[in-house]
Amino acid sequence: MTGIDDTPPAWDDRTQLTTFLDYARETARAKCAGVSPENERKALLPGSPLMTMSGVINHLRWVENYWFEVVFLGEEDRSPMTDEDPDREMRVAVGFPLTQLLEEYAEQSARYRELVAAHDLDERAVGTIRDGLHVDLRWILLHLTEETARHNGHLDILREMLDGTTG
Repeated sequence: MTGIDDTPPAWDDRTQLTTFLDYARETARAKCAGVSPENERKALLPGSPLMTMSGVINHLRWVENYWFEVVFLGEEDRSPMTDEDPDREMRVAVGFPLTQLLEEYAEQSARYRELVAAHDLDERAVGTIRDGLHVDLRWILLHLTEETARHNGHLDILREMLDGTTG
């Protein structure tokens, strides 16, 4: 796993942004390593009944899909979320083994690494964000790093509550 204190292969923006996002992705996967099938679907927070290890990983997968494919490329939104059920990706996750969700997330991450490598960081998204702005790829990478890191905190708390695993 790439560590944040590892020396990056270069110091340009692209390398630093992709290194940090990959580190956050790998941290999410590491938090899930060895969790039991029973615990991967267990919700422990009364105020967040959809917050499961599986739910968080599926959420991260669909968040990246949204930002890279829907916003940046302007493709059709094929996520499981709906206006009536905006957290559906977390709800349906419990129907799949966490190993499958992690594998799909890793495969998708590899495709998005290629997408990022093929575009300039200053390239504007085809789609817009809520305020109508066309963000650039650099902004999307920063946002996804923040989003993934924030949810790593959730995974960390869930894992410790589930089976005592820390680190």
